[in-house]
Amino acid sequence: MTSAGRRRRRDAVNNVMLTLTGLSTLLICGLLFFVLGYLFLKGASTLDWAFFTELPKPVGETGGGMANAIVGSAKMLALATAIGVPIGFLGGVYLAEYGQKGFAFVVQYLTDLLNGVPSIVIGIFAYTVVVLRMHHFSTLAGGVALGIMMIPIAVRSTEEFLHAVPRGLREGALALGAPKWRMLATVVVPAAKQGIITGIMLDLARVAGETAPLLFTSFGNQFWSPGFNQPAASLPAMIFKYATSPYADWHRQAFAAGFVLLMLILTINVSARLILSRSRLSRAR
Repeated sequence: MTSAGRRRRRDAVNNVMLTLTGLSTLLICGLLFFVLGYLFLKGASTLDWAFFTELPKPVGETGGGMANAIVGSAKMLALATAIGVPIGFLGGVYLAEYGQKGFAFVVQYLTDLLNGVPSIVIGIFAYTVVVLRMHHFSTLAGGVALGIMMIPIAVRSTEEFLHAVPRGLREGALALGAPKWRMLATVVVPAAKQGIITGIMLDLARVAGETAPLLFTSFGNQFWSPGFNQPAASLPAMIFKYATSPYADWHRQAFAAGFVLLMLILTINVSARLILSRSRLSRAR
């Protein structure tokens, strides 16, 4: 085959692959906008102030809201962040700065393995460790389950962003006589701060929509749940309960809750991407 023929063949293959990738991109974006549009039409149109301020109505009555589920989800996510982020951050710092080949490989392997464990298995584990020992469901058990799910992503994201910090910053701080812990606390971690925050926000967005672990741990509650030692409602669990019910008004509220949850996750993701983009732009300058 002549060089001109090979060139035409390469151009044809390139055009075909470019077309396929473009069609795949359009398909993915189309599915995303379809889901967003469908939830907007079915959910946003039914949202009202009562949804954010009132408790669910008893079966047979229309109206009410999911204020208890919104507060319950916020409490469980805050508890999960308090559990998962410090452990994940410190684990990522160890792997990036102190880990040796043997033990670090084991930690990395176990972290990736934990990241691949189905969420329902995490829920069963939290049920066995927390719920059975406490003899009741609770907000605490739900927060523990979600916190365990946050650990592996926090570990890997912290490790990756710390690896991205230029080695010259470490060497400069050590050359000035700073001990390694001070070099990490005052130079390396601040340099990777925006990336680490981005990873934590994406981690939070990932667990915000989890349902299966909460069915085994926080269970649900039609009323307010003070403190962390009682069963609590959450948006994902309420969506599951309402969507599988035979009541039209509950279906309406399930769509509204789905829209609110999707907007929350979308806002977190967009904010994380903006923080990461600003971080890369500032480093480029």
